[in-house]
Parts: sequence; C-alpha cells; structure tokens
Amino acid sequence: MLLEVRDLNIRFNSRHSKVDAVRGISFSLERGKTLAIVGESGSGKSVTSMSLSRLLPPAPKCVVEGQALLDGVNLLELPERQLRKVRGKRIAYVFQEPSTSLNPYFTVGAQIAEALKFHRADVDDFRSESVRLLEKVGIRDAGSRFNDYPHQMSGGMKQRVVIAMALACQPDILVADEPTTALDVTIEAQIMDLLRELRDKEGMAIILITHNFGIVDGFADEVAVMYRGKIVEQGETAEVLASPKHEYTKALIRCIPRLGVKQDRLPVVDYAAVAEEEASHA
Repeated sequence: MLLEVRDLNIRFNSRHSKVDAVRGISFSLERGKTLAIVGESGSGKSVTSMSLSRLLPPAPKCVVEGQALLDGVNLLELPERQLRKVRGKRIAYVFQEPSTSLNPYFTVGAQIAEALKFHRADVDDFRSESVRLLEKVGIRDAGSRFNDYPHQMSGGMKQRVVIAMALACQPDILVADEPTTALDVTIEAQIMDLLRELRDKEGMAIILITHNFGIVDGFADEVAVMYRGKIVEQGETAEVLASPKHEYTKALIRCIPRLGVKQDRLPVVDYAAVAEEEASHA
C-alpha cells in the first residue's frame, strides 16, 4: 500500500473556540489508483489533503493527530528537513484556482524550472525539460509559451501549467484539489481527460478532492464521502454510485444534472434526514 491514513484528527484552535475539522477518518491508496474524496465546502476534504504534507498552520493553532503512512513512514512525525523531500517530490498538489498558484512576476517556464532545480538532480537543461513538460500537458507552441507570464494565458492553460509543475518532480501521489472549479465545462472535461491520461502513463496515484459526483464516475477507482469532518461512506466508485447507503451520499448524487431530466432547480440536501442517520450511527 502506497499511502495509509489512520484515525486522522484535525483541530483548529483560536482564542475563543476550537473546531474539529476532521474527526477520526481512515483511508488508503494504492499505486496507480485514484481515490476521490467528495463532500461540500467545509466538510474537511482540503485540510485532510494538506495535512499529508503538513501544509496546515503549526500547533497550537492547528493540531493534527493520527498517522499518514507513506510507504510505512509516518509523515506526521517526520522531521521538517526530511519532509521537504516529500513535498513536491513524492506528493504534489494541483489547487482549484491556478491564478493563485502561479507567481505573476515570473514566467511560467521559470516557475517550472524552479521546481526542477530543487527536486530533479538528474536534469541539466532546465529549459528543455520545462518545454517537454508543457508539451506533455497539451500546451501548443510550448517553446514560445515558456516565456509567457500567467496573465497571458487562459484559465485552462494556467491549470495545465500548474499540472506541469506538479509533474516536474515525478511524484508518487498527485493531489488534485478541485482542479476544475474555476473552469467552464468544456475545459473541465479536457483537464479531467489529461489527468486520466497522465495517471495511466506515469503510473502515479491521484487523490481527487471535489464536491461534484459528476466528475467522479469513470475517473476514480474508489470514493470516500465526507460530511462534517467524518467519512460517512466509502467503497468502489461504481458500487457507491449504484447503491449509496448514507443519506448524505444519496443527496449528493441526486444533485448531479442529467441529460433528458428537466428540473426547475437542483435538489437540496435534506439535512434533517442526514442528521437523523448520523444520530442512528452515533
């Protein structure tokens, strides 16, 4: 098993309150497989993924407990110096808003080259390798685009650049955190197809963070549904979609727009029914 997360708890502390953002979740990920973590905003998806590389604020502002085992090594107890070799090199991230992931003062080529300098001792010609990565993610005329600044690119192209930066370090795990939220549906499909193609070619594992069950089917091998900091249902994607057990999972699936089905508005989540089910399992 490539990654095993066991009994993960994340708590945020402020002067006046404590918030348990993640409560005792566990999941695993095999090499070359995709796990989708699905839930609405605030359910704990992103903080879960960021805790794997300890990208959250340090204690006492944020307290992370449990285990995150990467090839048997607990990342939550790893010294900072060793953890730097994990970030980017073994676990890389693609976030939902590419404009905030790229520095507007540097060309996209320089930003990819920087990742290569820190994590790829085997690369001598940073420009050539950066251009190759831009070509790999489907950017045309990559040699010229190497010198472009982020503002000269569309949202879809910027997201491809961010993916190229993540791939530069040849990671074992790619965390795609809402990678298509800021994009229109046509570009969304292109980005998901690109991630699928890269996963199959590179053999890397993917953790897909999303609120949208519509992009999970046909992409993820397994799915974990999060609600209020807990995983309320998990299993093989096809099985969960075909026969959801938890009321919250059923509600999210009902929200998927379907061709030929006319609705005045999307269904709303019946939180009363979800709370009742949560109480029955407490």
